[in-house]
Amino acid sequence: MDDARTRASGGTSAGDGSDGSDGSDAGYGSDGGAAPEAAGASEGLRERKKRRTRQHLSDVATGLFLERGFDAVTIAEIAEAADVSVNTVYNYFPAKEDLFLDRAPDLADRLAGWVRGRLPGESAARAVLRHLRSEVEAVSPRVGLTEGYDRFLVVVEDAAGLRARLWLLDQEMFTRLERALREETGAGPRDRLPALMAGQIDWVHRTVMGVIRCGLIEGGSPEAVSREALDALDDMEELLGERVLNYAVRTTG
Repeated sequence: MDDARTRASGGTSAGDGSDGSDGSDAGYGSDGGAAPEAAGASEGLRERKKRRTRQHLSDVATGLFLERGFDAVTIAEIAEAADVSVNTVYNYFPAKEDLFLDRAPDLADRLAGWVRGRLPGESAARAVLRHLRSEVEAVSPRVGLTEGYDRFLVVVEDAAGLRARLWLLDQEMFTRLERALREETGAGPRDRLPALMAGQIDWVHRTVMGVIRCGLIEGGSPEAVSREALDALDDMEELLGERVLNYAVRTTG
């Protein structure tokens, strides 16, 4: 499996979001499976075999996609390369997109998790800004800042099916963020403010990820792209009004 995909996978062992972590990296591929020690302690032989088979299929498929492009590779070719039947591939991955974006579902709770895990006295928007700035400053693979991740991004850019799948992921991320804001503030079902605030916060996240994506595809180093993303974060924080920056502040009591 390509090292960049292993380390860069929006997209991160999965956490529950209680500490503000989404438990997933920015990349959308596999995380290489759970750590052997942790997995061995909690799963039986059957579960371990399934996990390894799933990982093997994802690794083989990813290698083919990176080499030839997503649309040029068939499920039959993946099955042959992995030495399994086509039915086995479909048993683990219902759609071809799932083989390449197998970590994507983990990212759906990223923004909602950061909001729910905000610090006492911290607003929803400032919590998201803090987490994003921390990841970008660290040149973290959790936001795609890793050598070689541009290859993964190029595959996505060249495949309409992958772009469509990620668009749906973005919509789900927004929906969960809005729900979290509504629950955290006690807003009623007809109150439009949580949706408006979710739109502003989601805009920040999408824009930063877009800066990272474009910077890497254009050949920028992770460190250089990190600096560009930090500048964008500073600009956006200035553009956000006080009403957004002070919405859903967690009480200190």
